[in-house]
Amino acid sequence: MKKFITEFKEFIAKGNVLDMAVGVIIGGAFNKIVTSLVNDVIMPLISIIVGGANVTDWKWVIKEAVIENGVEVAAETAFAYGNFIQAIIDFLIIALTIFVALKVILGFQNAFKKKEEEIIEETPAEPEDTELSLLKEIRDSLKK
Repeated sequence: MKKFITEFKEFIAKGNVLDMAVGVIIGGAFNKIVTSLVNDVIMPLISIIVGGANVTDWKWVIKEAVIENGVEVAAETAFAYGNFIQAIIDFLIIALTIFVALKVILGFQNAFKKKEEEIIEETPAEPEDTELSLLKEIRDSLKK
């Protein structure tokens, strides 16, 4: 049991697991931002374009609700495709944002690598000591 606990501690302490946990937390917060953007900005604009109807209220009613004496006896049966459309828009915005963020990050990484390569190329080679080069030649001759 101690070995299992030790392995578990090592697993949790690895950087990848911690990075993943941070990513999940930030992703959850980002999800709230995107949901607010879709619900509070984009969907009202779409509602205006389609005539004032709230997109999340879009549905195809299969069976009407049955109401007797002001009491609902049987609930309405409907396909609520408006919620599905909103979920698709949420997904597309999140995917677009992640795509743009990755493009920016990769652009910075590529620029950083190019600068490192330029620095390496600009660094002059150290002049070799004459005595050291003679000793290397003697060594190579002796190996033959």
